[in-house]
Amino acid sequence: MPADLPLEHVHVEPDTPTDGPAPAVFVLHGRGADEEDLLPVAQRLPGELHVISLRAPDRLMGGYTWYEIEMPDGDLHRSQPNMEEFRRSLDLVSESIAAAIERYDLAPDEIGLLGFSQGAITSLSLLCEQPERFAWVVCLHGYLAESHEDSTPEDIEDTPVFVGSGTADRIIPSERAEAAADRLREMGCAVESHQYDSAHGIGPDELADVVNWVETRMA
Repeated sequence: MPADLPLEHVHVEPDTPTDGPAPAVFVLHGRGADEEDLLPVAQRLPGELHVISLRAPDRLMGGYTWYEIEMPDGDLHRSQPNMEEFRRSLDLVSESIAAAIERYDLAPDEIGLLGFSQGAITSLSLLCEQPERFAWVVCLHGYLAESHEDSTPEDIEDTPVFVGSGTADRIIPSERAEAAADRLREMGCAVESHQYDSAHGIGPDELADVVNWVETRMA
């Protein structure tokens, strides 16, 4: 009997069924959203991908959150995840990925991550902790959590990472995303980063670049 995923989720099958294990993207939404929020983005990605969009574990307003944020001196732009809640979410996502690989017959060496905001922060930390599990990562309007800034992961070299940010983003300034991109380059990742004339959201230019970038990774 296939394993159940620890996290609630939406699974979208590839456009064309495949014989044997297929590639997949795991989607992690932002604070206050849910597993439906990024489906319009994920469904623009190559049709051979399974899409597994995970729901964060804790309720927040009308949606869900991966963790509470801690703000030194009340400064949102220096915010960091609450480490206990962050640790729990990282473990839940990791366990959900393992269960989904079994349940949906996914190719374990063709797994991508796509995260926005809190989901992007979570995705980058997962990459730092288990780089061998991910073929590529898309980080949109996020940053590298302080707990992983000094990571020196083995097996992360040459991992493709796309980093997108908005010059008008007042939640997570583009400087934080660009600092993450620079640190990932130092780790040896193959990073492509772009700044867009946007606020805290994914605009059409950013989406088009993400789609083209993922298509190139899978060509």
